[in-house]
Amino acid sequence: MADLDNYESEIERLKSLISGEGTSSVTSFSPEPKKSQEPPTPSKASVSTHATDTSQSKQSEGSNAEQAEGKKIPNVTTGPVGLDIGTSHVVSAFKKGESLKTFKQLNAFFTIPASNFTKDILAQNNIMFFEFDKKFYISGYAADGFANMFNTNTRRSIDKGILSPRESEGIQVIKAVVSSIVSKPTKFGETICFSVPGQPVDSNISIVYHESVIKRFLSTLGYVPISINEGLAVVMSELKNENYTGIGISFGGGMCNVCLAYYSVPVITFSIQKGGDYIDAMAGASIGESATKMKGIKEAGLDFTSKDVSDRAIIALQIFYDDLIITLLKAMRDVFSSSERIPKLERPIPIILSGGTSLPNGFRDRFQKAMKSVKLPLEISYINVAEEPLTSIAKGAYLMAQTESV
Repeated sequence: MADLDNYESEIERLKSLISGEGTSSVTSFSPEPKKSQEPPTPSKASVSTHATDTSQSKQSEGSNAEQAEGKKIPNVTTGPVGLDIGTSHVVSAFKKGESLKTFKQLNAFFTIPASNFTKDILAQNNIMFFEFDKKFYISGYAADGFANMFNTNTRRSIDKGILSPRESEGIQVIKAVVSSIVSKPTKFGETICFSVPGQPVDSNISIVYHESVIKRFLSTLGYVPISINEGLAVVMSELKNENYTGIGISFGGGMCNVCLAYYSVPVITFSIQKGGDYIDAMAGASIGESATKMKGIKEAGLDFTSKDVSDRAIIALQIFYDDLIITLLKAMRDVFSSSERIPKLERPIPIILSGGTSLPNGFRDRFQKAMKSVKLPLEISYINVAEEPLTSIAKGAYLMAQTESV
């Protein structure tokens, strides 16, 4: 407990820097070795299919996927599809020719007053939107730009990993977003495997409604939908050489999902309802900035290896990253320790970190440093960040869809 106390005291010391108290230096973390009317379903006439093809290049922070703006998906999809429906992003994976392609879209929206002039401008600029109740619902990446211009936050169709009960139009936004990166299949009855969160340990919310609604929508596209736990999808994507045995962790926007798998069988799955959105909101509230602006700062290049403590926004983000990591590790310790389903393992197993919240440089080392203060009832061989953190869940879901469609 002494190590955990020391780590948490470091978080408290960092908090004092935001308010200008305490010293101006930070202890260096040495890296370790390796209900209203429901809006209409958006039509193709009012929704652009602008998405991001993530299959070709290299992002600077922890992913081998390069952003290629403006690329569009094929009119029809051949073969099985993997789909990661996250709080922050929706990512699809499917074969195009001989190569596996991934496309992603921001899962957010922003409303503006409707007018014919604005409608023409949005259409000319390939901005995804649909119209309802004299408003335009700007969806996808464009929503962030509008939110920043108005110095406010985007709205989310998914809150903390599941469909938001506060957004009655949320399912229509998801339909628009998913339809921008998933086409109808060439053959009716193709398999689509979509990600679902584990049951939260910090909430009594059920995922049944969320899963059922998504299944019904995907069925209308002509697919046979099946679901896969987010953490298991990470294991499927990243741990082939370990016989799909290990711990997959998805650090998403609304949740963190954990799966302990043994030869691809999910032994323990759970989630906590904290993620990147929690970091953005709490860090922003601490320094008087919007969550959307903090998200932009984070994604512009948050670097845990930097020793610069002059930027209050960066310090605030670091503080709540540490808080998230410690909260998750405590949950892992408690769930694993109380479970009777822990397999008797012959050797230590790996942990794979994935999801957009795991992208900052130095995240793995920060997680590994924190893990020294929380004793898990399992021996860990190594900790790695997924090769492509933003697309690993969709790729794992694709592998499952491919297997089930044989």
